[in-house]
Amino acid sequence: MKTPHSRFSRFMIVGCLILVSANSSSSQTLDLKGLLSGWVTVNTENISEPQFGLYYIPEFSIQKSLSQNYALDFDFSLNINGTVRPQAQEGIQTSGDIKLYRMWGRFSSSRFEARLGLQKINFGSASLLRPLMWFDRIDPRDPLQITDGVYGLLMRYYFLNNANIWIWGLYGNNNTKGWEFLSTKARSVELGGRFQHPVGNGEMALTYHHRQIDPNQSLPGLDLTDVSSVPENRFALDGKWDIGIGLWFEGALTHQNSEQLPYPWQKAVTVGFDYTFGLGNGLNLTGEYFVYTSSQEALGSGDSMKFSALSMNYPLSTLDNLSCIFYYDWKNKNLYSFLNWRRTYDQWIINVIGFWNPELFQIYQNLTENNMFAGKGIQIMVIFNH
Repeated sequence: MKTPHSRFSRFMIVGCLILVSANSSSSQTLDLKGLLSGWVTVNTENISEPQFGLYYIPEFSIQKSLSQNYALDFDFSLNINGTVRPQAQEGIQTSGDIKLYRMWGRFSSSRFEARLGLQKINFGSASLLRPLMWFDRIDPRDPLQITDGVYGLLMRYYFLNNANIWIWGLYGNNNTKGWEFLSTKARSVELGGRFQHPVGNGEMALTYHHRQIDPNQSLPGLDLTDVSSVPENRFALDGKWDIGIGLWFEGALTHQNSEQLPYPWQKAVTVGFDYTFGLGNGLNLTGEYFVYTSSQEALGSGDSMKFSALSMNYPLSTLDNLSCIFYYDWKNKNLYSFLNWRRTYDQWIINVIGFWNPELFQIYQNLTENNMFAGKGIQIMVIFNH
């Protein structure tokens, strides 16, 4: 039986072939590039058991001009990755995967675009602790900024006053994404939209998303055998302004409409700032404060966590950059520390990352990379772009 993903993949490949073989009188650009990265992570608790990893993301893209005002684009890339870890008791442990990373086609004009396929969808004003991390899992600690995409159709229209509207429909994304801990019901459609408008010397936006969740797959400890799906609605408001210092806020409210769930309401709020001091080559500071609460009532109290984050970035020279990120868990009184020295050449990037964290992560619990950064250690990553 063909899955929706396999049928969609064939459709996109056929569309790409049609695009390539279309009338050559129109302007057409073909591009093949890629990212290759190798890394090694050593934890002070297990110095004799380093972890080695490899990422390769080849990307093929086509841009075809239909006229002076309209264009077609196609993008296709894979995520090829593997890890090797020698262990004293179990020998050498290996894992690897080859999967689609992006595959989308886009029709666009100067003020409109429609993009169909496996793509990255992200938005919002926050950068370190993002309540609006709904469809991506971009980790600010990750030099590669790798994140899985979602299958869907995204349409955007840009008004002359810099306002813009987004409308999307998603299908076939049964795994959790963003902050989700409850998976989407199989063969169900997700719908949403976003309206962003200038306000003073900044902008504000309203965002909405609806989906059906499957509590039986995600919460095996609960007896919900009589519930096949639960509707979930998300609402968000965010804004950002530049008043000499950059200021922003981001808030999201999520409701899962079931009395059988222990915490059907989730609230998340971030406020943040950034400023570049005229010290040396320029010291940039970014700070955010984040509160997340799960409760039985929309405005009620419940189980909550509070984090502060501070990012500092300083260019040492034209080749070298030093950055660090600190997170503080106010509930558990834990500090998370990341320090990254980066040297950049034309095609090569070298990162040396030091980390000092609790053994058990409370932040970004939905990211598998947390196991790599637990405790104290160092990671060396080399990136080649071609």
